[in-house]
This record gives sequence, structure tokens and C-alpha cells, in this order.
Amino acid sequence: MSTAATPEVLWAQRSSTSDPAKNFIYLTISVPDVQPSNLKLDLKTQSLTFSGHSDSLKRDYHLALELFGEIDEKESKINHTAKNVELVLRKKELKEEFWPRLLKDAQKVHFLKTDFDKWVDEDEQDEAPEDDLGNMGGMGGMPGMGGMGDMSQMMGGAGGDFGGIDFSKLGGAGMGDMGEGDEEEGDEDDEEMPPLEGEEDGEEAPAKPTSKIEEVN
Repeated sequence: MSTAATPEVLWAQRSSTSDPAKNFIYLTISVPDVQPSNLKLDLKTQSLTFSGHSDSLKRDYHLALELFGEIDEKESKINHTAKNVELVLRKKELKEEFWPRLLKDAQKVHFLKTDFDKWVDEDEQDEAPEDDLGNMGGMGGMPGMGGMGDMSQMMGGAGGDFGGIDFSKLGGAGMGDMGEGDEEEGDEDDEEMPPLEGEEDGEEAPAKPTSKIEEVN
């Protein structure tokens, strides 16, 4: 039996002294094509254990992390996608300072990397766009959004909604934007019509070509 591989792990964090929803760890475990039935995730106050089998890579993965600080596992979220397993781990202690590192031990590990797409410096958090802070957490807390569920839902088998995205909602939003754009363009056309009508001498002629066409037909 082959030894399980250690997956790549990306991480970033946020901190807050007053808002628990903005005091968390972003964690992404890069494991593609792991079916919910082949995935085990054990999240405790200061540790995380993951194991899974990738169908496409035909490889077993295992990960065990001892975290630097304590987390609230009940308030933590998970999003299981076809490419990875994304987690938002709620820090238990409200504190302005960042964790100095993700892991309890200071040793450097090859599989752990900073997630620069999500990272924001400690003194620049207030300047970060709201959606930067809300993308992960909002997927679980906002009504109508699937994917980011409670840990209890994940462990109960609700982790099979790959992508964690309500595609119907995205489609609706896209169509809504398109509709608004059409209305705006229509309004602009209406606004432009009066000036054109002002040049009546040259603009009423199109009605005659229409009758000519009818005569030809």
C-alpha cells in the first residue's frame, strides 16, 4: 500500500477585536476530485486532520496540523469543490494581532504556503474591500448561497455540492445585469431621439423609402 501524500496548503488570515466574523483563518487544502465519500475531516479546538482520495490522480492524501491558537470549530465553515477543500476557521480569541504563524511549532514545512490572493497585511485590513473579507464567510452565512456550510453539515455528507456556488443565483444576477444594461441603452437611445427629431427636414424621409419597398414587393 502506497504512503499517503501530503497536499499543498495555502493560508491567510484576518483579525478583529470586536467582530468574530472578521477574526479567522483562510485555509485551502489543494486536493482535486475527492468525492465526499472519500473525504474525512476532523476539526478540533487546536488541530485539523484531513484524509482523502483523489479519483483523477489516483492518490491518497493525509494532513495533520497542530494550530498555533484555538479555533471555534462550530463557527468554522467548509467549502468542498472539485479542486480543493476551502475552510474558514474562526479564531476563538478576539485579538488585533495576527497569529505569528499557522502552526504551533515554528518549524518550516514544505507543503504550507501563504495564500497571496487572500492575504492582507495586519495594518491594512480596514482598507481591504468588503468583498475580500466577505467572500468566504458570506458563502455560508448568507441566505440562498450553497457550498459553505457548517462543519456539522459537511460531516453529515453535505459536502458534495462541488464549487460551493449557487449557479442559478449567479445566472440570475448575470441576466439582471444584462437587463439593466439593455434598459440603460434604451434610455440613452430615447434621450438621443429628441435632438434627431429637431432636424426634421432630413429625418422624416425614411418613411417614404419604406413605402417604396412595399411597392417593389
